[in-house]
Amino acid sequence: MKMGLSRGFNRFLSHIFHPFKNQWTFSYTKKLLTTKPEDNHAVVSTFDLFSIGIGPSSSHTVGPMRAAKIFVTDLKNRGILDKVTRLRIDLYGSLALTGVGHGTPNAILLGMEGEAPEKVDTYTIKSRISNINETEILTLDGIKTIKFNIKKHLVFHYYESLPQHPNGMRFIAFNEHGDPLITSEFFSIGGGFVIEANTIQHGDNLFYKAYDKSSVDLQRAKQNKAVAVLPFRNAEELLDVCKRERMTIAQVVYRNELQWRTSEQIKNKIMDIWITMNQSIQNGCINTEEYLPGNLKVRRRAPGLYQKLISGPPKVMDNSLVPSTTSYKKVIPRWSRKQLISPAFDYLSLYAIAVKEENASGGRVVTAPTNGAAGVIPAVLKYFLEFISENHARDIMEFLFTSAAIGMLYKRGASISAAEMGCQGEVGVACSMSAAGFAAVMGATPEQVENAAEIGMEHNLGLTCDPIDGLVQIPCIERNALGAVKAITAAQLALNGDGYHRVTLDQVIETMRQTGLDMQSKYKETSQGGLAVNVPLC
Repeated sequence: MKMGLSRGFNRFLSHIFHPFKNQWTFSYTKKLLTTKPEDNHAVVSTFDLFSIGIGPSSSHTVGPMRAAKIFVTDLKNRGILDKVTRLRIDLYGSLALTGVGHGTPNAILLGMEGEAPEKVDTYTIKSRISNINETEILTLDGIKTIKFNIKKHLVFHYYESLPQHPNGMRFIAFNEHGDPLITSEFFSIGGGFVIEANTIQHGDNLFYKAYDKSSVDLQRAKQNKAVAVLPFRNAEELLDVCKRERMTIAQVVYRNELQWRTSEQIKNKIMDIWITMNQSIQNGCINTEEYLPGNLKVRRRAPGLYQKLISGPPKVMDNSLVPSTTSYKKVIPRWSRKQLISPAFDYLSLYAIAVKEENASGGRVVTAPTNGAAGVIPAVLKYFLEFISENHARDIMEFLFTSAAIGMLYKRGASISAAEMGCQGEVGVACSMSAAGFAAVMGATPEQVENAAEIGMEHNLGLTCDPIDGLVQIPCIERNALGAVKAITAAQLALNGDGYHRVTLDQVIETMRQTGLDMQSKYKETSQGGLAVNVPLC
């Protein structure tokens, strides 16, 4: 398997560097020198957009855990961790309204104890939180113990939001005299991205993925300078780069990644992302628990669907067994159930549902670009690998780099946060990214890829986020399955065209942004509208 991956990767590299290698140095250097930070390009690392974390939510679980770890690391770096005797945590807006169902309090407490979403042992979370509740002791960064009463020191502001973003949180550390040592406000802006109050601006790529705040200035410089070898701010500029450099969208993204990592590191990290995606599908298919956690008592469907698919077509009723003397008015004979020629789309839905059920139970998944939409991209990619692909290594990279480029455009031009944009910002974006990735591995031109991404979002515009009981289960799980199907349909429509289309991806992204701004807050991950209020809990 490793030899196959290596061969595919080497072909991918040779495809990138031939035949324009000698033309690159001047054009890249010139572009680097003339690009200014205030251009606010869309480029971020693929491995920031796709990060390994835990469920059930990237904005409500992964982001808050990361913010808490940043905060406690800052306390340590400032030399004041030993002086902390009390801690207060305030949650605002969507983090307050759906935080319990999304696991936000638990994530923050584990982050305060020094855990990171990409490394925390998911099997120990429940017992550790129970221990904090019982003992009322929190161990900051794993070394400094303080008294912490969750009901008293973790405050939900249900009817108040901080002005910068709906997913706001405030951390205050106090000394033994009750004086505040430091106050920090963080915002979880979707996909596990975290920023502080004084850094948020529309279009900026200023965020924390590292945990040491002293490295943030360097991180910002990298975002605005080093990675801007082939910068683009929107889809039009991305297509221009592809045309000028005679490169595919995936090649543009890969070339930018080389500013941060070696080719070997990129190969290893992209394969780690896919391995985690694939493992989340497998875990969801073989799980033996009957119900997902939470008050809704939602039955797991992925294990049953998986068993049905691998056991063959179901038995159907034989109409000849209906007695001839039976009145037609009393018993209507059942028609034989029809079977699709290929069960491929059944597997596509299974893959998406499996990931989302794993996510809903707090398992390890890839934010793609968020946990709320974590099932779409893995499902579409696995569908392609299982039923179409002839070179897995090459196609994994082509798919993920292409979809990442589209995700970057949404992150800059609108948002990938359901608390800002509704579910169009999660499942809609994932559908658009998947459509682009699928079109790319099917041999589409950059223009056709952009068309596929546009179609994928155009028919998700206005999709609200209305999780019942604040849980990432209903309607989130089924939306991922439908998002995967729509992504392939969008790609097929684009592949059957020549790349020309009346509505551009940039126009759709701007429409999505305006729609999100106009959408009432009750439809943006607050559980105050839609299905969340029309479906009874019992």
